[in-house]
Amino acid sequence: MKKVLCLTICVIFNFPTYSQEALKIIDSLKQVISKNPTDSLKIKAYSDLCWYYRDVSIDSAFYYGNTALKLSQKTKNESGEAQAYNDLGILYYDSSNYTKSISYYKRTLAYRESIQDSMGLAAINNKLGISYQRIFKMDSAIYHATNALKIYEAKNHSRYAALIKNNIANIYQEFKQYKRALATHLEVAKTYEQINDYEGLTISYTNIGNAYLYLKDTTQTLNYYAKGIEIAEKQGLKRELSTLYNNLGSVFKGQKKFAEAIEMYNKSLTLRTNLSDNYGVASAAINLGSLYLSNGDINNVEDQLRFGLDISKKIEAKELEMNAYASLLSYYAFRKNTDSVIHYQNKYNSIQDSIFNERITKEVLDVQEKYNASEREKEILAQRANIAEKELDINQKNTQIIGLGILALVLSLLGYLVYKQQKLKNQQLQKEGELKEALIKIETQNSLQEQRLTISRDLHDNIGAQLTFIISSIENLQYGFKITNEKLTNKLTSISAFTKETIYELRDTIWAMNKNEISLEDLQTRITNFIEKANIASDETAFEFNVDSELNKDITFTSVQGMNMYRIIQEAINNALKYAEVKTIMVSFKKVNNHLEISISDDGVGFNINEIQLGNGLNNMKKRAADMGAHIVMESQINKGSNIVLTI
Repeated sequence: MKKVLCLTICVIFNFPTYSQEALKIIDSLKQVISKNPTDSLKIKAYSDLCWYYRDVSIDSAFYYGNTALKLSQKTKNESGEAQAYNDLGILYYDSSNYTKSISYYKRTLAYRESIQDSMGLAAINNKLGISYQRIFKMDSAIYHATNALKIYEAKNHSRYAALIKNNIANIYQEFKQYKRALATHLEVAKTYEQINDYEGLTISYTNIGNAYLYLKDTTQTLNYYAKGIEIAEKQGLKRELSTLYNNLGSVFKGQKKFAEAIEMYNKSLTLRTNLSDNYGVASAAINLGSLYLSNGDINNVEDQLRFGLDISKKIEAKELEMNAYASLLSYYAFRKNTDSVIHYQNKYNSIQDSIFNERITKEVLDVQEKYNASEREKEILAQRANIAEKELDINQKNTQIIGLGILALVLSLLGYLVYKQQKLKNQQLQKEGELKEALIKIETQNSLQEQRLTISRDLHDNIGAQLTFIISSIENLQYGFKITNEKLTNKLTSISAFTKETIYELRDTIWAMNKNEISLEDLQTRITNFIEKANIASDETAFEFNVDSELNKDITFTSVQGMNMYRIIQEAINNALKYAEVKTIMVSFKKVNNHLEISISDDGVGFNINEIQLGNGLNNMKKRAADMGAHIVMESQINKGSNIVLTI
């Protein structure tokens, strides 16, 4: 438990702990391993080596972290396995691979939940919140940050609670709630001053300076940056010092003190390079490129901007990527290169839409507004009671069978639900037709994106809410009326499962509709998520997903093409799981003769392609391929598996 607390503190602050003492500890741990202790002690030693090597040699840290993971899996040591995933998640976070760190943190989270380790859950929720914030998924960031804050406040851990409030205040700032962010940062700074936490105080001073800068109070900004630099230099806090230099450079740039700004940016870039802080390196490089552009030093602009842009793409730092596009747009405008100006304007608009989507912004702010530290549990319970009361009232008005026997009530409700299901199905078909017609009109009017967002919000808010209501109503029937008729229970369960599946399909559709275009990378991510869910649902089936390294990651498709490809792959995998008794399913993306070839193969029982009558699933795959102008081939032999090849 002591190590868990240590990890929590270090990850939250992101400060290196390299010292001569660390090297002594590393040597002593290696001596422990050389004596061939028990497997559990080896795992503990490997895990500690991973931690202490973190700021000495990142490669060695990864080596010992993976060694601890493999030995834990081999010996079925769940505690050791969870700790290894946690340690590796920290390493990936430090390397700016936030998607990978989230994947590893989630595995640790599952174990902490299984053993009801409240402090461990708080720590891992905090790490997940920070990682999601880095890739600008603010709804997930605030969800995990709030979970961590609840635990720390319940345990009266003021220091840890202050750290979480810092992160939440930064989210306020991302959504331009500057006064609210400033008030929270000032509150947190007082806590750090009371407990003499210099590292936390440095972070708070940096954040306070940022908030004042957004509020156009440059004097206060410089005052708090100076306070932060003084503490960071005395305490050797290199990571925070790099951030302060970078921020100070931005202030000097705004004051047109270009020489001072370049000096600060270069100091920040040097520190961040030594710290292997890819996010910080990208930020400093983009700032330098933008500064050279403002200063008229055109020869140094493009190299810095492209260097920062490449790293931003690699680590999925979308806000930095957007800043790079904005500066490249200005650069090519200065060079009077019209084609490049149009190209980077489109890139900038596309990523700006994805970041500042109004629906996401509203949902995140609504979640935070509803959170209140002292009254949160009462508020949640009150909301649940209010929802239950409304649902009961609706059921009573719609059914109008009060006073009848239990059997009549159940039969009437079932008939009502079947009617609603059919009506919903008809509405969905109607909506699909309206959507296709709207898309055609939108393309001719050059306003496709605005209409797509409007329609997707309607689907989410109206149809999604109705589907959720149906599921809730069925569950109320099942648990509220204590139904003993097994046939009826099975029917209700079937309706509920179908409705949940419809919600998943709706989310996929909204995903496609919210994009002007779907990149190959977007499609890979979506398929990976689907395969992970399928893997969880089918323990006896192994999945493989391979992507040819020669494929250009910047390939893009229309939203309709991307959705059709995703649906074909989804249908092929579902068919294999349902009918083929498969042990392995492989999905691969290849480059063949300048074409994209997607294959879905399995080792199941197969079927005779000449004898079998094609069902809706196979016919739908052929129709989707025809709609997108692609070629699809279905191959199968009895007991030799099946292979579906889609060529675009």
